[in-house]
Amino acid sequence: MISIKVLTDNDLWKKKLYKKEKFFNLLVKSFPKKYRFINKRIDLTVLLSNNSNIKKLNKKFRKKNKPTDILSFPSGENYKKKKISYLGDIIISYEFMNKPKKTSLLAFKKRIIKIFIHGFLHLIGFDHLRTKDFKKMIKEEEKIFKSVNLNFEKFA
Repeated sequence: MISIKVLTDNDLWKKKLYKKEKFFNLLVKSFPKKYRFINKRIDLTVLLSNNSNIKKLNKKFRKKNKPTDILSFPSGENYKKKKISYLGDIIISYEFMNKPKKTSLLAFKKRIIKIFIHGFLHLIGFDHLRTKDFKKMIKEEEKIFKSVNLNFEKFA
């Protein structure tokens, strides 16, 4: 089972995402069985941030002096061999999720779901540095999103 701790360092998130922990924990419960880790306890943290803060983190850890939609920081623990594991941290930028500024609540939440899935896959070892890996990661993202989309009324 996956448990998510959600932190916020920006009040803009309150406008569109009211029950943040409930949102993300329901989200992972809609993942395909293979990604729910039913017989394990998997923890991760999501920080809902903004462009300014994510730019600082991107510069410090990736040497890129620009904001980005999401950053993932895997813990490095081998979650496959442990009953209890901490996967790592995901940071999401509000401004990237809210483009254009008048985006609908439904579009906003779907964008968060898609980007969270992307970050989650990074935490469990997926990457997209090579074309082959990119295709594999996109395929997994689509599988997970389809599974979540079937239960989307929970998030809307």
